Amino acid sequence: MNKIIEKIKPTVMQVFNHLHHHPEISWQEVNTTEYIVNMLRENGWKTTSFEDCTGVIGEIGSGRPVVAVRADMDALWQEVNGIFCANHSCGHDAHMTIVLGVMFALKEMNYEPKGTIKLIFQPAEEKGTGALKFVEKGVIDDVDFLYGVHLRPFQELDNGFATPAIHHGSARFIEGEIKGTDVHGARPHLGANAIEVGAELVSLLQGIHLDPMVPYSAKVTKFMAGGDSANIIPGNARFSLDLRAQSNEGMKKLTSRVEKIANTLANYYDVDIQLSQAAYIAAAEVNAEATEMMSQTIKEILGEEKHKAPIITTGGDDFHFYTLKRPHLKATMLGLGCDLKPGLHHPHMTFDKEALLKGTEILTKVVLSTINKPDNE
Repeated sequence: MNKIIEKIKPTVMQVFNHLHHHPEISWQEVNTTEYIVNMLRENGWKTTSFEDCTGVIGEIGSGRPVVAVRADMDALWQEVNGIFCANHSCGHDAHMTIVLGVMFALKEMNYEPKGTIKLIFQPAEEKGTGALKFVEKGVIDDVDFLYGVHLRPFQELDNGFATPAIHHGSARFIEGEIKGTDVHGARPHLGANAIEVGAELVSLLQGIHLDPMVPYSAKVTKFMAGGDSANIIPGNARFSLDLRAQSNEGMKKLTSRVEKIANTLANYYDVDIQLSQAAYIAAAEVNAEATEMMSQTIKEILGEEKHKAPIITTGGDDFHFYTLKRPHLKATMLGLGCDLKPGLHHPHMTFDKEALLKGTEILTKVVLSTINKPDNE
């Protein structure tokens, strides 16, 4: 396998450089989709794309078992050197490259699977809606095993190490609006001050107490009220909330508490407070059998000393909607240590590009091991 990886290395690096320098934000990955479609077809893979959304599925072989590997495609929209732009600061360019690397490796091996291999290039992970869209389209209905991959920051995993599972937490992003009436600064008794309502919201969120064994947080991440006139007390405001919980049940309880707080404030201040969900990411539901397959592969390729136990992280990934919506699925996500600094979503994030090759080797091997399992006969 090492010789194969070395042989495809120039192509892998070339693909990464292209994807890194051509980022596209969620649901707008049009050119990225076209690039991947062409590459899959040029290498003899059947492709399935969609009229109403970006993303593509590559497929070789036929019948069962069906083993799939998923990569997310979208870039973030963020300020880089004073300019807002699409930017691959979460590693999705690397994830796409690694999964395409699996395709290059299998071609170099002239591999013909006794079953089906799918490569899933999914849009809009950053919005938390891409996986749900692919579930709706039946992309994983026939899949038996699903593997994902994500680069890990140096704070979580040392360079050259790997973990067979990432236990992401749940995240919910809420947009809120306070609707009241503006009043004269000299007559504050005639209406509620939306800024004071917001301050009370911040205070009450800090007073939420749930099971301390399950990490959670709720915070205001945006608050906008008032205009240019300093003598007007604003009755209206818009705000955003970021909710995090390490389990799906914890998120359910946290969301309920937040809704109760909003209702209480609305009644007390006699204003209308509306909450709407902007995005939601489920906490990880990791399969033991898939994790064990990945664990064995990491040990075989990197050695026992560079294999790390599954990571618990506060970050989120919509990959886990696949297992929540299709419980038959056996899934896990490979975590790669790659000296990723300063951190995920930092505008100038960098990582050791050798991880592209290690990730390709691990995912290729785990796909082969899974599809050739003796109990598949």
